[in-house]
Amino acid sequence: MLPYSEQNLEKEMMTVNRFMFRFMFWAGSLPRGTSLAKNCFCLILLVSIGTSYNLRGKAISPLSPKEKLLVVILDGVGHRAETFGNAVAGAPTPWIDYLAQYGLFTTLKAHGKWIGMPEQDDLGNSEVGHNTIGAGRVFDQGAKVVQQAIASGEIFRRAIWRDAVARVIANNSTLHFLGLLSDGNVHAHQAHLHAMINQAKIEGVQRVRVHALLDGRDVDIKSAERYLGHLLVHMQQLRSSVFDVEIASCGGRMAITMDRYQANWEMVKRGWDLHVLGKGRKFPSVQEGIASVRAEHGDDDQFLPPFAIDVAHRTVEDGDTVIMFNFRGDRAIEVTEAFTAETFTEFEREKIPDIYYAGMTEYDPDRRLPKNFLVAPQKIDLPLTEYLLPSRVRQFACSESQKFGHVTYFWNGNRSGYFDRSLEEYLEVESDKDLQFDNRPWMKAVDITDATIKRIENSTFDFGRINFANGDMVGHTGNYQAALIAVAVVDMMIGRLIKSCRRHKVNLIVTADHGNCDEMLTNSKAPKTSHSLSEVPFYFFSPHAQSCYQLTPIVNPTLANIANSVLQIIGLPINDDYHQSLLFRQ
Repeated sequence: MLPYSEQNLEKEMMTVNRFMFRFMFWAGSLPRGTSLAKNCFCLILLVSIGTSYNLRGKAISPLSPKEKLLVVILDGVGHRAETFGNAVAGAPTPWIDYLAQYGLFTTLKAHGKWIGMPEQDDLGNSEVGHNTIGAGRVFDQGAKVVQQAIASGEIFRRAIWRDAVARVIANNSTLHFLGLLSDGNVHAHQAHLHAMINQAKIEGVQRVRVHALLDGRDVDIKSAERYLGHLLVHMQQLRSSVFDVEIASCGGRMAITMDRYQANWEMVKRGWDLHVLGKGRKFPSVQEGIASVRAEHGDDDQFLPPFAIDVAHRTVEDGDTVIMFNFRGDRAIEVTEAFTAETFTEFEREKIPDIYYAGMTEYDPDRRLPKNFLVAPQKIDLPLTEYLLPSRVRQFACSESQKFGHVTYFWNGNRSGYFDRSLEEYLEVESDKDLQFDNRPWMKAVDITDATIKRIENSTFDFGRINFANGDMVGHTGNYQAALIAVAVVDMMIGRLIKSCRRHKVNLIVTADHGNCDEMLTNSKAPKTSHSLSEVPFYFFSPHAQSCYQLTPIVNPTLANIANSVLQIIGLPINDDYHQSLLFRQ
């Protein structure tokens, strides 16, 4: 039962007014003259002018045979009872509280084996989260598939690895490993790199160079020395008169090479200049290099500028082999294109070395990118988008560039493009470029909301899915105060969507893909930039006075339970292969 008496509505409007006042007072406490303070007031003005929070709607009608539904994914917004370092608990969130009071609420598992990761304490991430939501099932994810392939030796028996090694030996050339150096297990894992270096020596490769991208995002903000140290020890144990192995270059993952969704090709160019052209600062050792750039640019590993180690054969040359050891595709696609595309216009490559290039996995199956990959990806059949098409369900997907691929490519089972363009609309709102998101924590939430409300009012979709990136992208900066603003802004947008959905009889699910900004501080009160192990919220809000749904009593529900919930709400037969719906009709 969802009570919407006139008294309740007036009470909620007063809550919003108080919230707006508190937010203005909070923003006013920021240092005057700063861009953050100015932009806070601009945002308040924009939302205040453009948004009416009057919740009064038209006459309430019974549930119709086929309902409309909008799914809102609050990226990186976990649910955690502990308030220490918890920006979700610390921010004013009257609309999220409203959903908890007047809707149905539970929490979902969004990490570890619950979503197909190798170990139960593996952090969830946006790729796996959207894969799981869109698939309605749990598939072994990249990390687990690669781990199994290395443990069984299958990766080294496949033709791609044999060809890569054979070319290096035949040419007396260099085997280059490029990828993210950490044990975050979100994009890559250091153990995979160590195993491949070891196998390269066993098979007779004589020279290996590693191009290490520094993390500080899926692991501790200042941890590069730890992972570089592990690698240096491993290399020293293998080095001999017939096996030359060195670190060739380093750079933060958000400074070079690992751009995604074509948000900032300049990052990839900086990586190309370092890995291929040999441009940039050089240091006699990796220890001296990391100490120097850290002293100049601070403790945040992900933003450390590129530098090279002054060793021979550090650049990629004709006859070499390059293996990109990231298993996750989104931040590996663009550098793969730079190395493999015959026609390439994103930046001037200056020279194109004749190399053998392989990825850890197939990063874009639709485009067969790359052509060579070491581990075959898990196939995800009949994701929710495709399942809806025979019923002629009009679908809408929207996010800003930072998460656009998650509501499209990953949601659709790692497929690029449309299944049926006549029934699908994908809208990408361009993200801000060349700035850290804590300097503009509202990101593109207003634009996404405006676009979605326009389509609700024009009745252009039956099922929509949108992603607010704020909680994750600002969470990754480690800036707690900025994360408070990010969460508050998203909550304001939820308020706008509640009003629009109520007026136009659109059901609403608000959930998340993994935790992040709910745990912004370590126990020692240091900034924490990685994801959390928190469960994520699931809210269902009906636009009708009386909901016919209750929560299904499921033990340990997960993200995989959302897909059948969608089918049930919009009035289509459930898919028996998907996990059980979170809801049941009374």
